Amino acid sequence: MTPPAIEFSHVSIAFDDRVVLRDLSFTIPKGEMRILFGRSGSGKTVLLKLILGLLRPDTGMVLVNGQRVDDMSEHDLLALRVGIGMVFQENALFDSLTVAQNVGYPLTEEKVAKDRVEARVAEVLGFIGLSEFADRLPSELSGGQRRRVAIGRAMAPAPGILLFDDPITGLDPLIATTVDSEIIKVRDLERVTSIVVTHQIRDAFYIATHEAQRDGNRVKIVQADAETAGLIQFMVLHDGRIHFQGTAAELLASPDPYLRQYLLLTLPPW
Repeated sequence: MTPPAIEFSHVSIAFDDRVVLRDLSFTIPKGEMRILFGRSGSGKTVLLKLILGLLRPDTGMVLVNGQRVDDMSEHDLLALRVGIGMVFQENALFDSLTVAQNVGYPLTEEKVAKDRVEARVAEVLGFIGLSEFADRLPSELSGGQRRRVAIGRAMAPAPGILLFDDPITGLDPLIATTVDSEIIKVRDLERVTSIVVTHQIRDAFYIATHEAQRDGNRVKIVQADAETAGLIQFMVLHDGRIHFQGTAAELLASPDPYLRQYLLLTLPPW
């Protein structure tokens, strides 16, 4: 039986006297997406750091592809992280490197042969629609383009898992939608397991209710069918626990007072 891509089993973590996550348990099967909501300070980024082994829980187990992360050595963690891509809110691009060099950086660090790096970079830039910007510096790009480069860099090593930490914050709605589409494409066409942490509820529902389909040489974003929509679930963190887990439709239909308050000002229609 194939183990889940990510599994938390009774995980708790506190900083001083402040409990951030308490007795948290959930699983994410391979190829599925979770969109993580929660107020600031609710533990969303802490959860991502636990997956990467950057933090260790006080109690419980964190498993990635069936391997326990919480008791791994740093050497083993470095090997594990090769299979996990991370997209930061601030992009974390190298200002002095071109778009192509930024995308190829993780492969270069892994000492991949130059011709293979160039081939993979060309493939990724085509995928994210930035082939013509390969020789530009990050300072010459728009905010949305820089965010897409960050996604390209994260996916260059072909990881099985992608973590997005507030990837849409700070972008205007039209540009944000282009980034949303890249996240959808990576999920549906690359079959990557993913967690999207975001405060942007409009974008989260767009990602959850749309899918990417190939149309000849083009990729189009369309309304998701029932099968795809069922693989995309929301998780809402509150008081250190998962207060809700379910599909977009289930979240919108929930009568729970906390969820109604959380979604009040951003419910559709937008």
